[in-house]
Amino acid sequence: MCGRYSLTSPPEAVRDFFNYVERPNFPPRFNIAPTQPVGVIHAETDAEGTCRRHFRLMRWGFLPAFVKDPKTYPLVFNIRSETLREKPSFRAAMKRRRCIFPADAFYEWQRLGPRKGESRPWLLKRRDDAPLALAGLWESWMGPDGEEIDTAAIITTAANGMTAPLHPRLPAIIEPCDLALWLETGEASLDDAFALLRPAAENVLTFFEIGPGINKADHDSPEVQRPAETPAEPTAPPEQGSLF
Repeated sequence: MCGRYSLTSPPEAVRDFFNYVERPNFPPRFNIAPTQPVGVIHAETDAEGTCRRHFRLMRWGFLPAFVKDPKTYPLVFNIRSETLREKPSFRAAMKRRRCIFPADAFYEWQRLGPRKGESRPWLLKRRDDAPLALAGLWESWMGPDGEEIDTAAIITTAANGMTAPLHPRLPAIIEPCDLALWLETGEASLDDAFALLRPAAENVLTFFEIGPGINKADHDSPEVQRPAETPAEPTAPPEQGSLF
């Protein structure tokens, strides 16, 4: 699962890495939470047949086009890779509206006991310090009054062997060499794109325990990423399952 992440790199560095058209100027965010506006990268093919990447702000919380009243639809900020092709809510988006959530790190909570409060947060990032490309889907929702909202959610997959003690699921991470395949949608690439939704290789991520400041969504400062004062080694999760 991925319920919080950060994007703190300078805007120009993010643009250079992902190669999108726009030049947005955005502040560093250390604690991005669901329902908030987030930067999302997607691709479009113009009238001349050229495919270009774009950076757009969307609401983190996927809303299918067929929903009549958003208040009656549950908040979908994560989409399970294993079932997304089977569900009408995501089928069209997987085919035509794949996207990337650019990030520098994301957070997972390791459950220590049967109660929800018995957990500790961990920060996970790429071992090579490159930006993370978190796989996602997006959709434009239009209300009966003409209101239009662009929404998106992060796709999750099973954890790899190193991170499984923290949490059984992780965001699907697209490697830089696979960005074009993921973003340039089309019939021919659908199966190949779906194959990218797999656990990260064992050498991709590094992680460390952080303090409890990340638990509150309004704590958006560098302090939330400080290592815990008494960090512990990750241990096998309890039998009760994941925190979420």
